[in-house]
Amino acid sequence: MYLITIKEDKCDGCGECVEACPVNIIDMVDGKAVCEDSSECIGCESCVAVCPTEAVKFQEL
Repeated sequence: MYLITIKEDKCDGCGECVEACPVNIIDMVDGKAVCEDSSECIGCESCVAVCPTEAVKFQEL
């Protein structure tokens, strides 16, 4: 299982992580990226790789 967290204060709202996620678990809410449920995460780390502000963090549980 994997945990995706997005630091709201670092997120610039570019949406790159939303587009990169192959399982569509990241959404834009009020101009910021949000991952409310990472249970479907496949651990590809695409969201981390494309984030220009390093707001997306990945952790294997």
